[in-house]
Amino acid sequence: MKKPSHFLFALLLSTGFFTLNAQNAKQEEDAYFIRTIYDTALTEASCYDWLYHMTKGIGGRLAGSPESAAAISYSRHILDTLGMDTVYLQPCTVPTWVRGEAEQVRIVNSEQIGTQELHALSLGHSVGTGPEGLVGEVIEVQSLDEVEELGRAQIEGKIVFYNRPMDATQLNTFSAYGGAVDQRGLGASKASEYGAIGALVRSMTTRLDDVPHTGAMRYAEGVEPIPAMAISTNDAELLSRLLRKEKVRVFMRSDCDPTPPATSYNVIGEIKGSEYPDEIILIGGHLDSWDVGEGAHDDGAGCVHAMEVIELLRKINYQPKRTIRCVLFMNEESGLGGARAYWKASNDAQEYHMAAIESDRGGFTPRGFSFEADDEVFTSKFQQVYTWLPLLEPYGLELSKGGSGA
Repeated sequence: MKKPSHFLFALLLSTGFFTLNAQNAKQEEDAYFIRTIYDTALTEASCYDWLYHMTKGIGGRLAGSPESAAAISYSRHILDTLGMDTVYLQPCTVPTWVRGEAEQVRIVNSEQIGTQELHALSLGHSVGTGPEGLVGEVIEVQSLDEVEELGRAQIEGKIVFYNRPMDATQLNTFSAYGGAVDQRGLGASKASEYGAIGALVRSMTTRLDDVPHTGAMRYAEGVEPIPAMAISTNDAELLSRLLRKEKVRVFMRSDCDPTPPATSYNVIGEIKGSEYPDEIILIGGHLDSWDVGEGAHDDGAGCVHAMEVIELLRKINYQPKRTIRCVLFMNEESGLGGARAYWKASNDAQEYHMAAIESDRGGFTPRGFSFEADDEVFTSKFQQVYTWLPLLEPYGLELSKGGSGA
């Protein structure tokens, strides 16, 4: 075999050298561009003002409520001012629900403490108790499986109290949340299967406090709906201590009411790509929130994150090569009505999404990006993404696998 000449060897080396230099130059260009975005975001962003109005001016934005309609109108108006190529509303069907005024849980017969009110909230889309309320003996369980193990003989006619705490040893609190939230979503339905008359659920938080948390629940098909309410973690601890010493009866009253589905809207705006307009990069959050809070981090912050991307690109006069689409979804909290409507419309139009980026982990100091995709493409795509890590490390950002959004 003929050995390559010294000239050819030198040529190969020099070609590699220039390729490496070209790669370095491109990384330097990208790093400078990212720094420009970073500096502009910290000095010229409007997102705090938008979030202030969404939370303080509008408030809680339960899907189908007047407040959610106000948020739709407001966010569409803001996107219209950002010079996007198109802004429009996409219809979706959402479940509606009225909380009502009466929410009460009271221990009524304890020999230890007598009668005591507990801090409580109805879970989203629960039925009410009726005006007279209901009274029942409480039985404490740690899981849905335990309800099945106890069976109808021990559950029928009682109020099932789900008291499995979130795992405080989890560094990722979303993992801790995921490990406990099934009792909120499915607890009432499982209890009803075995004849329970009501369900109480420990609030989803690692803190011990007096603040009850609402959240979505649902009834399985064919199951008799029973009232479901959350109690604060401090009250859950109290109730559990009492149950170790004595039988406890509790009074529950609520007048919440699931109402017929209604039409609502996703808010969508996009900048068409200059070279690949049919390749879409989606950025988004969800406009709806629970009615008893302001929805600042869940998920007003995610919405203004997505809106701010558009403003920043306009401020630095950048025309993206691919289409950037901002989607503010409706009804993430209780059914994904907006996401399902978007999914169907996009599939019907045979659109191609290069990436979908959701912000729904709060508006705190950024930690990085987590990724998920179909198994057939995940490994190769994640390897490509991982080459960006040196550009993100100066900002303390990391890349991880798993944990996609709703």
